[in-house]
Amino acid sequence: MANIPGGAEDSVAGTTTHSASRASRASRTSRTSRASRRIRVIARVCGFLVLAVGLVAVPYVAYAIVVGVRSILVGRLHVDALDLTFLLTCAQALVSLANAVALIVFGVMLLRDQRRHAARWAYVLMAVTVAQGMLSLALQGLGFGVGLSLVQVVILVALAIALDPALLGERAVQRKLKRMDERDEYVEAKDAGMLGRDPSGKGYVELNVFNVFWLFVVGCVGGLFVEEVYHLIFFNEWQDRAGLMWGPFSPIYGFGVVILTMFLNRLWHANAALIFCASAVIGGAFEAFVAWFMQVAFGIVAWNYANDWLPLFGGRTSGKYMIFWGLAGLFWVRELLPWLLKFVNLIPWKWRYALTAVALAFMLVDIAVTLMALDCWYGRVAGLPQTSPVTRFFGEHFGDEVMRHRFQTMSINPQWSGRA
Repeated sequence: MANIPGGAEDSVAGTTTHSASRASRASRTSRTSRASRRIRVIARVCGFLVLAVGLVAVPYVAYAIVVGVRSILVGRLHVDALDLTFLLTCAQALVSLANAVALIVFGVMLLRDQRRHAARWAYVLMAVTVAQGMLSLALQGLGFGVGLSLVQVVILVALAIALDPALLGERAVQRKLKRMDERDEYVEAKDAGMLGRDPSGKGYVELNVFNVFWLFVVGCVGGLFVEEVYHLIFFNEWQDRAGLMWGPFSPIYGFGVVILTMFLNRLWHANAALIFCASAVIGGAFEAFVAWFMQVAFGIVAWNYANDWLPLFGGRTSGKYMIFWGLAGLFWVRELLPWLLKFVNLIPWKWRYALTAVALAFMLVDIAVTLMALDCWYGRVAGLPQTSPVTRFFGEHFGDEVMRHRFQTMSINPQWSGRA
């Protein structure tokens, strides 16, 4: 190479680099092409199975609805149109029919390799499946229906990820680039004092998984502490008011904080009266929904405000506590959220993903165990057979005395539930 002129040497080097680049691109193209073919085969197999399930489910559910309606019309089945169990059963039938029809549409899209549209329908099916699972939980408890809904959600999540129109090879590169960009954005935001803030400026906090999860955790712990101190001051009694089996967590406050943050995120600089009214309405409606769901699903009443000022929804919330929600939302958005962002973002970059993943896994297990323990508690009080390994396990480790001691504010009565 010493005898090759400078220009020729540069030309040879450029040609070599260009050839290597073309070879690299060709290799990536080959890998992504093979990945795309594998996805197409998997999608069509899943499409065939989904379509078959939908085609079987639609006539089955439709037939069950027709039989039920006919039984009511001819007088073989007597129902109260305002009975909660009847209303929930009707809702479950309609949601099941919608789920079956959506499965047919989803299966056709998979067979036709319309992956972009199929991915969108997967998210629609997730929402319908969650609704179906909640209705099944309210009517039959933790059983086959809830398990089937959970399995369907997991499959839909996997399909939605796999059906992304971007190819697998490109996604791998994009993930690496995104990780590098996130690191750079983290450093820049921290230096500018904007860590955790909405980069668009339209909202206050950036609603990503990291922020939302830790807002939920802080809401669970902080809300429980405030409620217990409030009860101690006004009732001169320290009472365990936790809402999960393990840890100092009250999920109603965690979900309440997340919901308020999502709805009020773009109103953080708005008029205080507007924030107060929005918080009062959102918080009161959410509290009433949680009380209703606990009652119809497990026959549990944890609070009743029938004797308070302006009771609403059968005492599930009241004007007094809607004012509390309004003040809490205003104080949260204006005062606590900025301070909390600084606290949450003290978690170092190297630990953020691992710590969040571990904490999220623990919280999901805690919520699942709590729901199963409540369902088994309901079954024991209702006199249902406790013969399965799951019910025997919970009866031994989470018996009635344990449940009453852990959930001291809850009263359970199967007659209050919406189950048949």
